[in-house]
Amino acid sequence: MLLSSFRPLVALCAQVTLCFGTVFCAPGAQAADGQTLYNFVKPMDVVQVVTRDASLPSLTAEVSSEGEILRRLNFNQAAQPSLRLTPQSGSWDWSTAGAMSLRVQNAMDWALTLEVQIESADGKVLRTSIALPAGPAQTLLVPLQATSPLMQGMRAGPPMPWHYEGKNVLLASTVTGELQASQVVAVSLSLNQPNATQSILLGRFGVQEVAPVQAAVYANIVDAYGQYSRGQWPEKVSSDAQLKAAADKEQAQLKSWLSQRPKQDQFGGLLSGPSFEAKGFFRSEKRDGRWYLVTPEGHPFYSLGVNTVTADNSKTYVEGRESMFAALPKEGEALASYFGSADNRSDAGSAKGRAFDHGRWFDFYGANLERSYGKQPQANWVTNTLDRLQAWGFNTLGNWSEPALIAAQRVPYTIPLLIHGDYATISTGLDWWGGMPDPFDPRFALATERAVAIAARDHRDDPWLLGYFADNELAWADQGTEPKARYALAYNTLRLTTDVPAKRAFLKLLRDKYRNQQGLSKAWGIELPAWELMEDPGFQAPLPSAEHPAIEADLQRFQRLFADTYFKTITESLKWHSPNHMLLGGRFAISTPEAVAACAQYCDVLSFNFYTREPQHGYDFAALRALDKPVLVTEFHFGSRDRGPFWGGVSEVYSEAERAPAYANFLKQALAEPLIVGVHWFQYLDQPLSGRLLDGENGHLGLVGITDRPFQGFVDGVRKANLALAKDGLPAPAKSAP
Repeated sequence: MLLSSFRPLVALCAQVTLCFGTVFCAPGAQAADGQTLYNFVKPMDVVQVVTRDASLPSLTAEVSSEGEILRRLNFNQAAQPSLRLTPQSGSWDWSTAGAMSLRVQNAMDWALTLEVQIESADGKVLRTSIALPAGPAQTLLVPLQATSPLMQGMRAGPPMPWHYEGKNVLLASTVTGELQASQVVAVSLSLNQPNATQSILLGRFGVQEVAPVQAAVYANIVDAYGQYSRGQWPEKVSSDAQLKAAADKEQAQLKSWLSQRPKQDQFGGLLSGPSFEAKGFFRSEKRDGRWYLVTPEGHPFYSLGVNTVTADNSKTYVEGRESMFAALPKEGEALASYFGSADNRSDAGSAKGRAFDHGRWFDFYGANLERSYGKQPQANWVTNTLDRLQAWGFNTLGNWSEPALIAAQRVPYTIPLLIHGDYATISTGLDWWGGMPDPFDPRFALATERAVAIAARDHRDDPWLLGYFADNELAWADQGTEPKARYALAYNTLRLTTDVPAKRAFLKLLRDKYRNQQGLSKAWGIELPAWELMEDPGFQAPLPSAEHPAIEADLQRFQRLFADTYFKTITESLKWHSPNHMLLGGRFAISTPEAVAACAQYCDVLSFNFYTREPQHGYDFAALRALDKPVLVTEFHFGSRDRGPFWGGVSEVYSEAERAPAYANFLKQALAEPLIVGVHWFQYLDQPLSGRLLDGENGHLGLVGITDRPFQGFVDGVRKANLALAKDGLPAPAKSAP
C-alpha cells in the first residue's frame, strides 16, 4: 500500500522531543543527527511507505496503554510480510548519523522477532534481528555499521530494552553487512512466517547519534563478584557475609543428600539389572537389544557426566575494557592475586570478529572461592565439588575436568586426546576450532603418538578411567545441506596443491579407479585434457548429478578413506599405549555419514554433542542403529538469560524455571534409546559474564554460578531425575528395537 497521498499537518514540523534530545522534521533528503524523517502518526510526502502482505489498517493513530500516540501496522500471515520506507526521490545522507531510530511498540502479548534491513544505493545492506518484547514503546536504534557483542569481547550483550535517561531503548547489538551511509535508499521491517496476523505500533522514524548509548550500555555491567550489576535474581550475592553463610548452609544439605544416595558399586555401577563379567576396566557390551557400559566390577553403568568441572576456566579479560567492571581489586589488595595475563588470539572461526582476546585477565570465581572459604587448599574445593556431583546424582567427570578431581578416585573420568602438531590441515569452511588435521601427513601420526603417550602415561592402568575422546568437534563438513557443504572436505582437498598429503591421497584414489583422464572425464561428465590439471591449485570438481553418479560416489569414497585413516591412526596408537581403555569417539558436532561410520568401525563408542531438546533430534538414530555401536551424548545443555550471563547457550529455554524440566525430558528420551549409554551436561560453572578467555562465550549454562552458589531450583530438578535412574535402573528396550 502506497501512503504518499497523506498530507502533513501544520503541527508536523513543530519541535518534538525524542529519547536523546531535540529532533526536527526533515522535509529534504538530507538527515543529520537527531532528525525525524517520518512520523507514522502524521504522515508526510517526503517518505514513501509500501507494504507487502501487511497493512496500516487505520488512517488515524491510537493511544497506547502508556498514553503514547502511535500507528498500528499489521503483519499478515505470509512468508515474510513487510513494510518498506524509501525517499520520495534520491537517497538519504546519514553519513553524520550513528544509527537509524524508530519509535516502536509490540502490540501483542508475546515477544516478536522483527527483521530490519537498511539498504544503500550501491546494493550494500545492513541486517539485524530485533527481539521486540511485549510491553511499552521502545526507541529502536540500529547502528549504521556492522557490530556485535564480540566487538566488546563477549558472545552476547546486555539484555534489551534498557531504561536509559528516562526512556526505554532497544539497541540492536548485532548488525551484519555493509552500508554506504551517505546514500541510504530503503529501510524495511518484516516478520518471518507469522502463523497469524501480528501487530506493532509505530511512531517517529529518523536518525540518531548512538556512540554515547553504546558506551553507556556496557559501562559498569560487572559487579565486584562477577555478576550482572543491573539484574536481580534469587541467587545473586551482595556481600561476603552472604557468600559465607550460603556456603555453610550448603554443607548440611550435602551431608543429608549424600546419605540418601542409592546403593551402587564403588564406580557408580547400578546394582539392579543384568550382571556382567568383571574385567577390571570399563568396557561396553550389548545385551537383549540394549547397549551398556560396564564397570570394572561388572555392573551396568549409565554415564551421567558434567563437563569442565574445574576452578580454572572462569577467567575473563579486563585489559582495555576496564570501564565494564565496577569494582576490580586495586594493586596491593588481597584479591589482586587473581589477576593474570594470557593471549587467545587465533585464526579459528571461533575467534572471528572478537576483540579483547589477550592481555590482563581477572578470575572472579577464584576470588569468590576465597571470599567464601578463606585461603583454603585446593583439597577443600575438590572435596566440596565431588560431594556436590555425587549428591546431585552424577557419576562421571566429563571433558576438560580438573586433574585433582580425577586423582581423588571417587568418580570415573574421561580424557581428551588433543592432537596438536605442525601437520597439514584442510579447511571445510566453518573451521570453528581450526582446519581438519590431514591424517595422511606423517606428522599427524607423530603428533598422535605423542598426544596418546602423554595422555596414557599416568592412566594406563587406572580402572577409574572411562575412556579417551578423539579430539573435539572437528570440522568434518561445512554448515548447510547443499553438496558444497556436505562434501566440503573432498572439494577443498582437491583445490589444494599437491604438497598436501590429503590431495595426493585423493588423486591416487581417482587414478587407481579411472587410470587416466579419459576415464575420469567420462565418469564425471567433464573435459579434462590432462591429468596434471587436477594437480593445479584451485581445481574445481563438479557438483553431484543424477547423470553422473560417480561424482558423489568418489567424493564419499575419499571422505571415508580420510575418516578411516584418521580414526585408525588414533586407535592403533591407543591400543599400544593404553590397551585396557575405550576410545569414546570424536565428540561430533558437525559430521558426515562417512566420518560416523569410520568412527563406529575403529572406536568403542560413538560420541555426539547434541544441543537439541531431545537426543533423537540431533541425528538419524535409524542410521546409528544400523552401525550398532553404543552412543554417548558428550555435550548438551539448556541455558537461559535470567541469572546474569547474557547468552542462553546453544539450546536456550525461556527461563530458569524451564531448565530442570528440559534436563529431565532429555534424560528420559535418552534412556528410551537403547543405543545411548550416557549423557554429559555442559558445563559445571556458568561462563563469565564478560566472556571466557577462549572465545568470549558468556552463557548461563551451569549448575553453579560465578559466585560458587548452586542454582537451587535447577539442581533440585537435576538431582531428582538422576537419582530416579540410579534407583530404578535402566528401562528395558522396546521390543521393536533391533
